Amino acid sequence: MKCIISGVLLLCGILSLCADIPAGYYQRLDGKKREALKTATFQTVRPHTVVTYNSLFPQQFPKTDVYPELYQGQRRWWEMYSDMVFFVSRGWSGMNREHSFPKSWWGGDQNEAYTDLNHLYPSESAANMAKSNYPLGEVQTPLFDNGVTTVGYAYAGMGGGAAQVFEPADEYKGDFARTYFYMATCYQDYTWKYTYMVQDGAYPTLRPWAYEMLLDWARRDPVSQKEVMRNEAVYQIQGNRNPFIDFPELAEYIWGTRTDEIFYISEQGGNVTPPIEGDPELFAPIDGSSLDMGEVAVGKSQEVELLVNGVNLTSSLSVRVTGTDRAMFALNTNAIPASQVNSDAGYRLSVRYTPESVGEHTAAITLYDGGFPDGQTVHVDLHGQAFPVPHLTALTALPPENLTADSYVARWNAPEGSEVVDYYMVNRTRYLPSGPVTTRLAAEDAFLEIDGREADVDESYTVQSVRLGYESPVSNVITISSGSVLLPGAPEPFWAVGMPGGVRLMTSGISRNVTIVHASGIVVRKLPEAASGEIISLPAGVYFISADGSPRPVKVLVN
Repeated sequence: MKCIISGVLLLCGILSLCADIPAGYYQRLDGKKREALKTATFQTVRPHTVVTYNSLFPQQFPKTDVYPELYQGQRRWWEMYSDMVFFVSRGWSGMNREHSFPKSWWGGDQNEAYTDLNHLYPSESAANMAKSNYPLGEVQTPLFDNGVTTVGYAYAGMGGGAAQVFEPADEYKGDFARTYFYMATCYQDYTWKYTYMVQDGAYPTLRPWAYEMLLDWARRDPVSQKEVMRNEAVYQIQGNRNPFIDFPELAEYIWGTRTDEIFYISEQGGNVTPPIEGDPELFAPIDGSSLDMGEVAVGKSQEVELLVNGVNLTSSLSVRVTGTDRAMFALNTNAIPASQVNSDAGYRLSVRYTPESVGEHTAAITLYDGGFPDGQTVHVDLHGQAFPVPHLTALTALPPENLTADSYVARWNAPEGSEVVDYYMVNRTRYLPSGPVTTRLAAEDAFLEIDGREADVDESYTVQSVRLGYESPVSNVITISSGSVLLPGAPEPFWAVGMPGGVRLMTSGISRNVTIVHASGIVVRKLPEAASGEIISLPAGVYFISADGSPRPVKVLVN
């Protein structure tokens, strides 16, 4: 259970935290109200170092999401989706990297938001799958409930039109509320694909029902020590903060009861003071922080951008790489103009890691000059881990499940044995009148919910596993014919999968009276019965295949 800070404890926690905030970090917010205050907050928190996806569990989550005390003598992950115990020493088996603010809402592109630690948390897999990309809400009729995560039908007025909502435990409702306040502010310039809780535009970005519920959650579950510690840890990694943790009343000034008031930092406990005029200061990176390059295969490179941002620098900031393995780390420049460091967006220093051998490699970045006193420097530790080139086997794609007129769930068999996968890539092809269009979609588990299907358009999918930037061979092709819909309670449909030189039957048990018709109308094969998995050789072409009990023929393409 997390420790809720209230009264004196809350004040002490915030005072101790604010002592670590650079003096001028929040200066843009001072004297603003409502829309202008939200935009000033956006300008403050948006610039940050973007970490790599495959560094989350090995390097980042151990710094941000581990209980401070031991359990049975071991460190354990602090995840907010179940009450299960997962030991850090056992890696992340049974857990996922969860975008608490669903990545599908902005299209899932691998951009700044995709790996922003301010909304990424470790999650138990079953709870993660159950919550899907549903919005937050309060559940009236639960369909999934593990005691911490509840998913089901919402009370009237909640959900924004979604089929179901995800309700966290009471002790974490404020955590998620402040996470969503951050995301709706840091990425207020995004165009949203799903608008259950958000709408396009810099203000208010959150829909009224959403911010009213989130404000209520934030009031009932105030800032906890967990959030305070995590916010500081994320700042050490990314160089930006969640201001709704630093200033718990900020959300009220933007969406709540204080929108007609001007936000003054001096009235927020007097903990953050304006910068001393003319005194050079770096907000990011923080001296003594570290930059993890993630896991990289020998022969590949990994590039990470380190945010360099401050105020009042008077000359160029010098940058050097030092340390044992410095030859494996390269910078795009050794001098950053003061004007770029002093700008609102800061400067993004490109750091490239190109390992020459398997193993762990370390170095450091040293920043100096810029108008700072002689001898004053900022050090950032560099860490990378190199692996041999992975051997990846082709996956077996399976027929889709939950097939409706506008969506389906693509599935495949996960690799067996010790083969490690970072994530999967689904290659979805839609056969439009103008020609085939292929999109690539990333998936955490061996399934992916695909929406936007058109019932009168044929489509297909293949899948590949991805490890350290390498992709496995392409799987077999799964074809979904136009008009195919699996109704609730209907029997398992008859499926046939096109492949080079023929088709593979994908059904349960024995299919009877299998008939194969060429697109020209000619019946080319009739089989009294055929077993699941059986391969039938056919020349290249388009075929329609049916069997007893199948509601309609299956259209397949043979290469």
